[in-house]
Amino acid sequence: MDLNYTKEEQAFREEVRSFVHDNLPKDIADKVLHHKRLVKDDWVRWQKILFKKGWVAPNWPKEYGGCAWTPIQQHIFDEECGYAGAPRVMPFGLVMVAPVIQHFGSKWQKEHYLPRILSSEDWWAQGYSEPGSGSDLASVKTKAVRQGDHYIVDGQKTWTTLGQYANMIFCLVRTDTTVKKQEGISFLLIDMTAPGVTVRPIITLDEEHEVNEVFFDNVKVPAENLVGEEGKGWTYAKFLLGHERTGIARVGESKRELEQLKAIAGKQLRNGKPLMQDPRFRDRVTAVEVELMALEITLLRVLSSRTKPGPEASILKIKGTDIQQALTELTMEAMGPYALPFRPEARDAAWKGEPVGPEYAASAAAVYFNYRKTSIYGGSNEIQRNIISQMVLGL
Repeated sequence: MDLNYTKEEQAFREEVRSFVHDNLPKDIADKVLHHKRLVKDDWVRWQKILFKKGWVAPNWPKEYGGCAWTPIQQHIFDEECGYAGAPRVMPFGLVMVAPVIQHFGSKWQKEHYLPRILSSEDWWAQGYSEPGSGSDLASVKTKAVRQGDHYIVDGQKTWTTLGQYANMIFCLVRTDTTVKKQEGISFLLIDMTAPGVTVRPIITLDEEHEVNEVFFDNVKVPAENLVGEEGKGWTYAKFLLGHERTGIARVGESKRELEQLKAIAGKQLRNGKPLMQDPRFRDRVTAVEVELMALEITLLRVLSSRTKPGPEASILKIKGTDIQQALTELTMEAMGPYALPFRPEARDAAWKGEPVGPEYAASAAAVYFNYRKTSIYGGSNEIQRNIISQMVLGL
């Protein structure tokens, strides 16, 4: 594979860089670059800017309003957005449920939901994990019973990221208990504003309200919201997870965090010298940088294959999250004792408190705690290793 960018690709990079520079709201970029707390309006504003430009769905086919960019263009776009401090476009609608609807949905579902995803009219959440059914996703117990032209849904989902903002949720539900567990699962699109849906916050270790529990109590869902066929939800779920795990790699964001780490280590002193001059610390930073370069090449190979993501997505998920966690650990070490105070209030954009040490250290502990989750969501890294051993190594 030729890793050199063509003149056309270089020109595209310049176009993206110029657009992001001119259109990314400064207040949003400042939040991202300084690890401040984002709110719904921040994500929606940026997504609407991209929508107006026609760039909100790089990997969608043009027939559905997407860009139909090449894998290299998608990578360049993600990289430039990551460097500039653009927030991630929320993946639940654009990256996760949209491809499922495009490939398996009805004509009505495509015509109704896809335009609303593009315009940010709908904010989607993911209803997969349940208490006792996380990594073992096939054991979901949320039940959907068909009654004429609708289903009645009862059960509970958990770890629902940003579900407090969502008006729609795509769910794995059990529609048949008499068959093999993978064959009794269906894929439903549920209105979060329907009677019987309750969202309860879960406050995480970094004191953030990022995830939720969602309860379904006798919720009525139109049968037209069933995606594909009853009992095929496990197939659709695996298709979706391939897209999710590829996105979790986050190469562009990790490149930005690596540069910030180097800048911090160049300022912090150890034994009277900048920390980056310490051979042992520099070697550890270099090792992460080499891993990141290898991850980028692997990602480009996967994207260039032009096939739906398979077990390769598990490799990207493992390495991407390992690198993200390593960067937060090295950043904490580079800041030394200044990173120790846990100051979750420092992530508020309006925070004016007196920092202990450099201002950039104030939110370091909260960011470190938050990134402990990356090796778990999207299917834990242990589960990903099982997938690789079975599907690639044949063990």
